[in-house]
Amino acid sequence: MTKVLGIGNALVDALNKLKSDDLLKELGLPKGSMQLVDAKTSASIQEKSKDLEKEMASGGSAANTIHGLANLGVETAFIGTVGNDEIGNFFSEDLRKSGIKPLLNISTTPSGLANAMISPDGERTFGTFLGAAIELSANDINPEQFKDYGLLHVEGYLVQNHELLESILKTAKNQRLEISLDLASYNVVEDNLDFLKEMVKQYVDIVFANEEEAKAFTGMEPEAALDELANYTKVAIVKVGSKGSMIKQNNVVTSVGVETTDVVDTTGAGDLYASGFLYGYINNLSNQKSGEIGALLASKVIADYGAKLSEKDWEDVKSKI
Repeated sequence: MTKVLGIGNALVDALNKLKSDDLLKELGLPKGSMQLVDAKTSASIQEKSKDLEKEMASGGSAANTIHGLANLGVETAFIGTVGNDEIGNFFSEDLRKSGIKPLLNISTTPSGLANAMISPDGERTFGTFLGAAIELSANDINPEQFKDYGLLHVEGYLVQNHELLESILKTAKNQRLEISLDLASYNVVEDNLDFLKEMVKQYVDIVFANEEEAKAFTGMEPEAALDELANYTKVAIVKVGSKGSMIKQNNVVTSVGVETTDVVDTTGAGDLYASGFLYGYINNLSNQKSGEIGALLASKVIADYGAKLSEKDWEDVKSKI
């Protein structure tokens, strides 16, 4: 089976369960967005949310996808940067527990922390302190680490460092890896649109986007956005929430429904959808089957808090696959 390499921000998620959206307004965090914050603001978020029910989990978009693939039996590795601290150790150990090869740079800067605010309706909003994660640079990209891998999955959040993303994509292509990219967040797409379009056109084989990200990239509604995205890449995927997802390859559009469930927390839904789709893709399954596996994983992760599935859920997923 194809081995998969992931690259992204090595973060630990602090999942805070909101009683209302009032705290989001108080903190100036637009609901549903991912906002980068400094150490002071991160500390303020932690202070103001200290009485809320919360839990900690290793996170970061690409790392979540890699965890999903590892749990499906795919040989994986992850490149990122963490601090020499308790949070960094937590992140590294969590990779190892899932059988993921850690290719981590260690910094003296504190590790990244994603403060996830989960609204009562399940929508999540992030105030993310990147910390050491942002220190991943073009100089850290070593072609040797790409050898033996067939596919690279990279998160769109890295597009904010243009030199880094371009170095990653060029190195992967030079090493003959296929590349999948998750567009990550509509505001990140809007802020880096011209550069992102150039990178996707030149290097990317598979693009994952939700409805808002697809609109930010193309200015269009989902179906038209899918057609436009497909002009840039080999496989275009637009996820439309409760309506499912659409996949376009070789001028053929595949529509995939959802697995119905009660929504508790949407954190990780897109990341785990990508795990499922990529698992199908590297096993030469049809886009229909790959999308259905993605939808199955997404339905499992949104039915509970956090971006990880329980052992019981993984057993159920594997039996259904």
